[in-house]
Amino acid sequence: QIPPVESGGGSVQAGGSLRLSCAASGFTYRRKCVAWFRQTPGKEREGVAGIHTNGGNTVYADSIVKGRFTISQDNTKNTVFLQMQNLKPEDTALYVCAASVSACSGAFIAADFGYWGQGTQVTVSS
Repeated sequence: QIPPVESGGGSVQAGGSLRLSCAASGFTYRRKCVAWFRQTPGKEREGVAGIHTNGGNTVYADSIVKGRFTISQDNTKNTVFLQMQNLKPEDTALYVCAASVSACSGAFIAADFGYWGQGTQVTVSS
């Protein structure tokens, strides 16, 4: 299967915004949940936000997002977006898109996700 492809990362100043995109094949997109994770060297991968592609229900890691990030979808393009605002240096990470046949869960259990992209780097400077 073709893995999801992320784009939209880059370098921004603290307080700035970025919009990440995750383009998936039809097969991958029809998995039940598409989510964004982020990872940094030396830290455990952590879930950020997820969306049910059939219905649009969303879940967030509130401790990370705190109202700053919004996940959305465009079903006509099999694409999921992550709008990030008020970015902070601690948001610096590789952001990776993943799809799961399980329902989205606020626990963001990585083992539930069988389809992973390569990621897009987000760097936030102070």
